[in-house]
Formats: sequence, structure tokens, C-alpha cells
Amino acid sequence: MHRIKSEAFARNSRVMDTLFYLTDVYGPRLTGSPNINDAGNWAVKKMQEWGLANVRMEKWGPFGRGWAPTRFAAMMKEPEFQPIIGFAQPWSPGTDGPVTGQAMMAVIGGPEDLEKFKGKLKGKIVLTTAMHASQLSDEPLSRRLTDAELEAASMAPDPAAGNPAALPLGFRRPTAGGAPQAAAGRGGAAGGRGGANPRAFRSQLNKFLKEEGVLVVLTPGSGPDGGTIMGQAAGSQNPAEELPPPSVVITNEHYNRIGRLLEKNLPVTLEFDIGAKFTDPADSFNLVAEIPGANPNAGFVMLGGHFDSWTGGTGATDNAAGAAVAMEAMRILKALDLKMPRTVRLGLWTAEEQGLLGSRAYVKEHFADTADMKPKPEHAQLSAYYNLDNGSGKVRGIYVQDNDQAFPIFQSWIAPLKDLGVTTLTLRNTGSTDHISFDAVGLPAFQFIQDPLEYGSRTHHSNMDVYDHLQAGDLEQSAAVMAWFVYNTATRPDMIPRNPMPKPGAGRGGRGQ
Repeated sequence: MHRIKSEAFARNSRVMDTLFYLTDVYGPRLTGSPNINDAGNWAVKKMQEWGLANVRMEKWGPFGRGWAPTRFAAMMKEPEFQPIIGFAQPWSPGTDGPVTGQAMMAVIGGPEDLEKFKGKLKGKIVLTTAMHASQLSDEPLSRRLTDAELEAASMAPDPAAGNPAALPLGFRRPTAGGAPQAAAGRGGAAGGRGGANPRAFRSQLNKFLKEEGVLVVLTPGSGPDGGTIMGQAAGSQNPAEELPPPSVVITNEHYNRIGRLLEKNLPVTLEFDIGAKFTDPADSFNLVAEIPGANPNAGFVMLGGHFDSWTGGTGATDNAAGAAVAMEAMRILKALDLKMPRTVRLGLWTAEEQGLLGSRAYVKEHFADTADMKPKPEHAQLSAYYNLDNGSGKVRGIYVQDNDQAFPIFQSWIAPLKDLGVTTLTLRNTGSTDHISFDAVGLPAFQFIQDPLEYGSRTHHSNMDVYDHLQAGDLEQSAAVMAWFVYNTATRPDMIPRNPMPKPGAGRGGRGQ
């Protein structure tokens, strides 16, 4: 443990340098974009320099069409000039040069609202969502988990309430207009509209708006006030689904100003110049690298997080942080030349934001298909998978994911970590990220508990998800903790115990969001 900490901290750490390249140099890493391909190639070369083995971009697919923003300029021209803060939403086309039009409020909550706007939207810049009322908040944007919260989490859940997959500890789901934000990032559905089937309604709405000749669609960022914009996709990577008109998410304050002017029947003229590049449907990839174990018959242990992001910021806390920490844990173990019977394998996943697609494809290829639950040879060889994907905060413990047998094992492992703030084990499940793909086929898979900082309140899927909101000390601590768990799993005489394998088509845990 002393050697791992010495390599992980301060002078020897490489985690922030890795994050600089993933965020500042290569920018947002939307699956299918040139950015994620370039970032993946850089990561392969870097891990090869570190001496890792079998480093590769392992293809999976098909994923769908790629998309990348190339230009964005937005302004109010009348009643007076004002620059508008916003960004183009993934899988929406550009405007083919500057377009100018009158703003129009056309709140469309479901199919029943389409007819009332038929024939009225041509050449308009349309606001299809009600204004997001600003509310003064006296809660801090950034915080750490308290001892009381960690103590409460360590208690078994109320049996009467079941043990559903939950949001991470301390994660405050943003709201828009008082309603919970839809899980656009992790399921592909946008905006929370359309009743029971928002994905189907999104395609219907996009088709309607295009046929009506809308110039641009505006949506308010569903995050906190102060210029933070939380927004995901307006369209889909699936080439069979209808593309939207040019679609933009803008800061709540600017959206509300436009809305108030329209309420007073004052004309508002807006101008947008949006560039976007599509690429043909193609496969995607997962990044894989190994430290070979001393005993080829001892199996292997995995660690990872998702490599992709949305495009409002540069995908720093979601989830370059987790990817860089996992890479750093591999670098630490390799640099120390620790002798481990089991192979250590890194997996960095793409298309997590579209529904855990990369990790699901990997699990299906290597371990089992949830449809039939027939184990493949590697299923018996994996001891455990460890995931990091809840922002930039330090690790405070681990979700044991309903695995009672693993609990006392992990208790002994966190004993020497208490001075680092790692104190808590909880049997509760947490969902919404890639450990669920492994758990769904009966493999021991775990997500670390992290301090929330400003992940749920400020950076998650937002334009503020940038390098400046990464915390170096927390990430160095996380890398040391992840390396410690992996080292213990790789050297433990026995495999990590497993829960019974789910029945075909059942899986476990869920995705939480």
C-alpha cells in the first residue's frame, strides 16, 4: 500500500497529464466522432509507452452515424443585440450558414400538441419547452459526503422498499421547470416529453418540425442557473431514426429572456450559424490493455470506466476522470512491477451515454448474452470488475452491489485506506454505469462511492464539464484506491465470490436512470 500511494501521489502521478490530453487536446469524445477516435489512438500509444501488453481498440458494432460540431454562433438581434450562450445538440444538422428568423413559443409536450401548430412554424426559430423558472438556491454547488450520509448508506436497505438500483450517493438530479430531468444521456430520449415512449415521440416531433420548415429549435439547459447548460442529444445515431432540425440548447437565463419578451408580444429576432459534420454509420470500439499475470490459469481482474462523453464541455468529470484514473491505476501497477498471479485487464467503454452500449457489447462477446445466460469460457475466469464513473471526487468506499460474500473481503481491504477517507461499504446497488453490464450476467462488478463535489449540481452533461472542474488530489487518491483493490483481487488465492447467475432475459440491478 505504501508503494502504491508513493507512486500515485504528487511528483509521480500522471493522472492530470492524461486528463489534459483527453479534455483540452482532444475535447469532447462523442462516440462515432473524429475526437473520440483521435483520443483513443492517443491512449493506445500512451499505454504502450507505459509497457502495457495487448493494447488495442477492440471493435464492436454497428454503432451508427457519427457527428461532430464544427461551428456555433448565436445572438439576439432585436429588440437589441445580445450574444447567446449555448451549444448545438448531437445529431442535429447545421444551418448551412447564418440564418435569421423570428422567435416563436410553441410548447409541445406530446403528440396531442402537434396539430395546434401545424402551418404556423415555417421560417421560425421555435421554443418548444416552457420557460425554466429561476429559483434562488441556498445549497452549495460543491460538497463532500458527510459521516452521517456514509453511515446511513452503510446500513442495509429497508426490506420493504426492496433494493433497486439508485443514483450515486450525493447526486442531485437537476430539474427543469420543477420536473425531473429525463435520462437523455443514458437512454437516448430527449427532453422528458412524449409520455410513455419519449424516443418514439422524439422521432415524430423531429419529423413534424422539419416538415413545417422550422429554422432552429431552442431548448433551455436543464441545469442550475448562472450560465450552466445541461443538455444531451436532439437526435439519434441510428440512421433509421428521423434527424431533427438544427437544434440548440441555451442557458436558462437567455431562454427565459426570449420567452418573457414573447409573452409581452414583443418581436424577437435571432440569428444562428451552426456547423455540424456527419459521418457514415460505422462500428465503434472499446479500449483494452493488460498486465499479464504470472499464472496463466489464475484468470483475470478488470477495471475501467467509460471513455465517451457529450459535447457541451470536454467530458472531464463525465468521464475522462474515471478513464484517466483507471489508466493511472494500470500505470502504477506496471511501474511498481508488482507480481500478480492474475492478469489485470483494462476496459474503457464507448457509447455509455447512449445506453452502456460498448460495455454491453464487450460482455456479450466475452462473457455471456443476457438473452440466454450461457457462459462463455472467460465468464469463469473473471474474478471481478471495478468501475469509476461518478465525477472527480475522491473515493469514499464501494457499492458492494448486493454481494454479501464480498462484504467481509472488502472490509479487510479498506482497513489501511481510512486515512485516505475510504471508510464505507454498502450492499446497496447503484445503477446507470458500466458495472451493470457485468452484473447483469452474474459477474462480480462494483462501482466506487465518490464525493459528489459539483458533479450532479454543475458538471454532469454540461458546458461546465471541463478540465478546470477536476480535482487533482481527489483523482490521485482514486487511482491509489483503484490500484489497491485491483492488486488485492489479482493476488487473492480465491476468486471474488459471486451471486447466483440471473435467469435468461432478467439481469440484475438496472440502470438507475
